[in-house]
Amino acid sequence: MGTPFDVPLDELRTRRSSKWATYPPDVLPAFVAEMDVRLPEAVVRAVADTLSRGDTGYEVGNGYAEAFAAFAAERYGWQVPVVASRPVPDVMLGIAEVVRVLTAPGDGVVINPPVYPPFREFLAHAGRRVVDAPLGADGRLDLEALDRAFTDATAYLLCHPHNPTGTLHSRDELAAVGELAARHGVRVVADEIHAPLVVGDAPFVPTTTVIPDAVALHSASKGFHLAGLKAAVAVPGPDAAADLARMPEIVGHAVSHVGSVAHQAAFREGGPWLDEVLAVLRENVATTERTLADRLPSARWRRPEATYFAWLDLRDTPAVRATGAEPVHLLREEGRLATQPGPAFGPGGEGRVRLNLACSPQTLTEVLDRLTTTLA
Repeated sequence: MGTPFDVPLDELRTRRSSKWATYPPDVLPAFVAEMDVRLPEAVVRAVADTLSRGDTGYEVGNGYAEAFAAFAAERYGWQVPVVASRPVPDVMLGIAEVVRVLTAPGDGVVINPPVYPPFREFLAHAGRRVVDAPLGADGRLDLEALDRAFTDATAYLLCHPHNPTGTLHSRDELAAVGELAARHGVRVVADEIHAPLVVGDAPFVPTTTVIPDAVALHSASKGFHLAGLKAAVAVPGPDAAADLARMPEIVGHAVSHVGSVAHQAAFREGGPWLDEVLAVLRENVATTERTLADRLPSARWRRPEATYFAWLDLRDTPAVRATGAEPVHLLREEGRLATQPGPAFGPGGEGRVRLNLACSPQTLTEVLDRLTTTLA
């Protein structure tokens, strides 16, 4: 029996989204956060039915929050406050709007580089100052760095699970963050878009269940390969509902109704499909670990606990040491493999790349062959 990843490479190359349209056909793409999957049948049916009925008007109601609440209850044991939640166009736009509610222009907002590049860009666009609190050498939150950074900030944008490292923050870590934030008067906003993609043994712990005045952003976008059908939801902790209610109602006007339909179908009926995806991703993580150990032991990395990324430190690989070049350039020009450049994620990204593992095992074999052959 097949998996959602059983899509021929020739068919993937007919896709016109970023992953498959950015580079020439001889470059194998493993950079942007897209999965090489067929969508859940429930999503295809829901969207096709919506289009066939001409149901392409404006989004209204709590349908998205209700669908997410059912998913969150089953997957995380989390009782999402549906009525207090707010629809937003997508996670990053939702973050910007929540930050505007919780902070004033010019306020500092803390992030943990290396981290998803749009964090820095969206905060600057919102007129807020970015304050760095780099991750620790172990790739986890550095509480001392956070304590220092919080003295110059009013909000903290937490990436949970963390992109690009795949770190899943524990309940104890979240509790420690909450204590620090309360001491400094800092509000926590959590990007939890990769929450469905847990590939390790530790569970995902929703931030708002530990930090009551936090706001979290969720979407089916990453977990179900729906980035092109935009929709998301902002979920307040019990002490943040009144704050989220101050977000302008007009923000919800930009939510795609068709996107919402797709995401609702994914949350309500896509569980078995997601489990199949996670099984392949776990297999791909294990394959990556074995291959690097055998063929490129100078590459350093930690198995991700969540997401479908491998965050690779390639500074000590023979080709990088010999040339002094950034590995992303060597891989693209010599190996015809496109990866995401580590420096784009901020301090701590030098000499690193983010590798997308959300492909078939056959494609991953080719990806790893090009990577190890180029850098050995």
